[in-house]
Amino acid sequence: MCGIVGYAGRTDLASGPKALDVVLEGLRRLEYRGYDSAGVAVVADGEITSRKKAGKLANLLGEIDENPLPASNTGIGHTRWATHGGPTNENAHPHLADGGKLAVIHNGIIENFSTLKQGLVARGHVFLSQTDTEVAAALLGEVYHGEAAEDLTLALRLTSAKLEGAFTLLAVHADQPGVVVASRRNSPLVVGLGDGENFLGSDVSGFIDFTRRAVELGQDQVVTITPDDYTVTDFAGNPAQGREFTVDWDAAAAEKGGFDSFMAKEIHDQPQAVADTLLGRVDSNGRLALDELRIDADELKAIDKIVVLACGTSAYAAHVAKYAIEHWCRVPVEVELSHEFRYRDPIVSPSTLVVTISQSGETMDTLMALRYAKEQGARTLAICNTNGSSIPRESDAVLYTHAGPEIAVASTKAFLAQITATYLLGLYLAQLRGNLFRGEIADTLADMAAIPAKIQSILDREDEVKELARAMQDTTSVLFLGRHVGYPVAMEGALKLKELAYIHAEGFAAGELKHGPIALIDEGKSVFVVVPSPRGRYSMHSKVVSNIQEVRARGAKTLVIAEEGDEAVQDFAEWVFRVPETKTLLMPLLTVVPLQIFACELAGAKGLNVDQPRNLAKSVTVE
Repeated sequence: MCGIVGYAGRTDLASGPKALDVVLEGLRRLEYRGYDSAGVAVVADGEITSRKKAGKLANLLGEIDENPLPASNTGIGHTRWATHGGPTNENAHPHLADGGKLAVIHNGIIENFSTLKQGLVARGHVFLSQTDTEVAAALLGEVYHGEAAEDLTLALRLTSAKLEGAFTLLAVHADQPGVVVASRRNSPLVVGLGDGENFLGSDVSGFIDFTRRAVELGQDQVVTITPDDYTVTDFAGNPAQGREFTVDWDAAAAEKGGFDSFMAKEIHDQPQAVADTLLGRVDSNGRLALDELRIDADELKAIDKIVVLACGTSAYAAHVAKYAIEHWCRVPVEVELSHEFRYRDPIVSPSTLVVTISQSGETMDTLMALRYAKEQGARTLAICNTNGSSIPRESDAVLYTHAGPEIAVASTKAFLAQITATYLLGLYLAQLRGNLFRGEIADTLADMAAIPAKIQSILDREDEVKELARAMQDTTSVLFLGRHVGYPVAMEGALKLKELAYIHAEGFAAGELKHGPIALIDEGKSVFVVVPSPRGRYSMHSKVVSNIQEVRARGAKTLVIAEEGDEAVQDFAEWVFRVPETKTLLMPLLTVVPLQIFACELAGAKGLNVDQPRNLAKSVTVE
């Protein structure tokens, strides 16, 4: 998501004042993260000077050419991916406070910004943007002259303790040249160590052209950099220590976070993608609040059918969502491929909610289907990862995922973020319609909040999957089986293998085996089986175990994804990968991850480009 750069250097450096050069180069390196505006601020001659523009970095560079910035050795820069407020000049960072003497940039979402803003307005503050960041800046300026007695580090520490959510904040003040202060909670921040200069970045790409010495910060920490030193404390003011390390890759690789491919990086981004999509969705009363929806609650209560439109991986996310939304809301859900929808004379009405799912928001098949649904009088809602793209703009409402940019053509983290967002929608509708008690919704949200750590536990054991993939690099055909929510996971696992490794792969509902697909089973055929939990009143675990026995009896090699503690599968599988226990409806967020790793590693072992598979594009903008 947002890119952040900070710099503090000595005035006697041989290179001369270089804050602007460092910050702009860092922002260029961070462009891969995706953004819709950019801005910088420098400290010079006892003043803050700032420039910011909506759009790409080139727009900011043009603004700086027309209105040059003074030479400086202290600066901050930001590329923004819009969350609170659209991608406009006013909403771009930095945001100024304290009469223009304080500049702040921010990555993340401040969940209690609305409550804080009300208090600040009551105390006379006037806001120029719709962002949560400007609220943090105003609060920081207030604390700076109050509790902190004009100590910027103390002010940011005290301010950060008042904030809820996920954030990285960087601040500079005109009265403290040579000082950049930053804090982090649930959002990345790295320190770069130089000679007579120090750096801050949302990742090492922000300063890799200038140093490879870095410090990784911990949770709820504040760091102050000067040209010659850095200090770290926790939010309570206790001394803390970061982990120093040396970046052992070049600037180009740093854009991938040190991974061999963007896809590998994006697989590892998934805990954060799910966590960020969940952020800020609960109000002060503990109720689910989806402020982006913009559809009247009475209209949503009156919905009698939901149609979900999507293509490819997004369609499999829609199939997963169908199980959850129908279970929670007792409303029928149809899943349609976007490119088929408008050509079959579908039945929709003003009481139909048409939900479109698209990572890019520009998928032409889905956009045309959306327009057709609107013509038929349906209410429309977009689930999208790209702020301001066509599908959200043309929909009645939007629910943004916050997965950050997905560069690899084959989708991974967007898939998990889409499932998460559709589940939030389902719970919200159940809350409006009274299908679930508040406690039931709170329990489910708590289970969802635990998912990122469970995904990380799978990633920590990825070598188990990679070893299997490398051993199977010469395989020419793989089948995938699943039931209930495991069925779309099986289809998604097959799709990943087709996209990346160019081999035959099919996903089937396990119950369909004896209705035809079992004819494909022969000696040595590799079959992945996504096994449901044995827990629960309506578990289909025993039926899927029977399916494993059926294919194994015909010579198949069974590769099983099963829950921890499920010993019943052990005797019928050549290979078992276990995922943490969770509720049945949340299992796809875990069981798909080893299948993603498998496809990525197998394709890599074959020497294929996993980021840009042949014949495919990231966003399909033609019908």
